[in-house]
Amino acid sequence: MENNHVLLEVKNYVGIITLNRPEAGNALDLQMAKELMDVAIHCSENDNIRAVMITGASNKFSVGGDLKSFASEGEEIGSHLKAVTSYLHQAISYFARMNKPVIGVVNGVAAGAGMSLACACDLVYASDQAKFVMAYNKIGLTPDGSGSYFLPRLVGIRRALELMYTNKLLDANEAKEWGIVNQVIEDEQLAAVATEVCESLAQGPMNAFGATKKLFSHSLQESLESQMAMETDYLAERATSPEGKEGISAFLEKRQANFLK
Repeated sequence: MENNHVLLEVKNYVGIITLNRPEAGNALDLQMAKELMDVAIHCSENDNIRAVMITGASNKFSVGGDLKSFASEGEEIGSHLKAVTSYLHQAISYFARMNKPVIGVVNGVAAGAGMSLACACDLVYASDQAKFVMAYNKIGLTPDGSGSYFLPRLVGIRRALELMYTNKLLDANEAKEWGIVNQVIEDEQLAAVATEVCESLAQGPMNAFGATKKLFSHSLQESLESQMAMETDYLAERATSPEGKEGISAFLEKRQANFLK
């Protein structure tokens, strides 16, 4: 795939996505949004990709939307933003719904849509130099990039509103305490540790990961009984799948399961 603003490299069944506008803090413009959607679709459909890593070029994850490019649209800014968010939201929908685990590797500032994108990832590993801020209300805007969906689910409504209203800046350890980050890693070790995690997940039961993701995403809108009914259906389906059969056989035979065959 030929992209300029979003790079994709595949190694050991891991699709490594790099937001690549370092001169602009990896700010999101129309081209980046479209390229991110294209890459998300490719990752979803490519059988050689079993886990996805998202990070930023240089020392930032993403500072959010490219306000300079948005403002240059003048009176057409509303239409322009609808185009940008259409691509961005389609990309996030693919990341959120694909069976493959999606890991955010936050190597610096994650602001605005950058923080929203991090929140949309299944797991987040952050450099000890990372910072998180929503930043939308500061400039009179509202969240995009699924920020209003995932952030309240991660931290609760009151904390989410606090982050929005006050533009509170969280360092990496605070973000971990608030439930936004899974693990904080020394900056020099971040890439190596995150890669090891992604490669390990890529060896796992990808379709079981996907089913688990679907169960969790439904859990807040279902009743107890309807959620347990879904659990029953998914469990029975997984047990009769090639992954389930291999996993059960490996357990009984006291060997490592091979989910790649």
